[in-house]
Amino acid sequence: MHELENALGYKFNNKRLLKNALTHSSFANECKSGISNERLEFLGDSVLSIIVSDYIFKNFPDLPEGELTRLRSALVCEKALFSYSKKLELGKYLLLGKGEEKNGGRETSSILADAFEAVLAAIYLDGGIEPARTHVMRFVSAELKNNRKKDLQKDYKTELQEIIQKNPEESVTYILSDESGPDHDKRFTVDVYLNSNIIGTGVGKTKKQAEQFAAMQALKLMGKE
Repeated sequence: MHELENALGYKFNNKRLLKNALTHSSFANECKSGISNERLEFLGDSVLSIIVSDYIFKNFPDLPEGELTRLRSALVCEKALFSYSKKLELGKYLLLGKGEEKNGGRETSSILADAFEAVLAAIYLDGGIEPARTHVMRFVSAELKNNRKKDLQKDYKTELQEIIQKNPEESVTYILSDESGPDHDKRFTVDVYLNSNIIGTGVGKTKKQAEQFAAMQALKLMGKE
C-alpha cells in the first residue's frame, strides 16, 4: 500500500478506504465479505465529473455547452480512465477473485477504469475535494492538452467540404453571427449553413477557430467523429 500511496501522491489516514477501493466484486464474493469497490466507484464517478466540469468551465470560456460536454466525455470515458490507471499501475494492486485473475482482470479496461474512480472516491472521503482535485488533474491536464491539440490540428472544414462536394447541388457557407469582447480578448461565433439551414455553430478566439468548431459540430450532427 505504501508504494501505491507514493504513486498516488497521497497518504491515507484510513487505509481501509484504499483497500476497499482496490477490492473487485469477484474477490468480495469469494471471500463472502460482500464489500467491494462498487459503491466507491459510484461516488468516484460523480466526484470526477464535478472536478473536470468545474475545470473546463472555468478554463474554456469560449466553448459552448455542447463542446464542453464533448470535451468532458473525452476526459472521463473508459478509455481515458484506463490510461490513467495504467500510469498508476493500479492493476497490480487489485484484489481479484481467482476466476477474474485467470481471465486477465488486471488488464481489463472496465475493471481498471472502475478502480480509478473508486480510488478517487477513497481519496475524497479520506481527505476532501482538494486532494481529490489534485489527484485527478495530474492526469486530466495531460489528456486535455492532447485532446485540444488534436482538435486544433484537424481540419474539420476540409472534411465537411469533402462530404458536401459529393452532392453538387449542396453548398456550405460560414457566417459570422456574433462578435464580442475587448480587442485583446475577442470571442467570435460562426454559424455554418448547408444551403439555408444552420447545421453547426462554433465559438472561438479567432474567426478561423470558430469556423473549425462549427464544422466539427456539423460533422457530429452527421454522425462523423
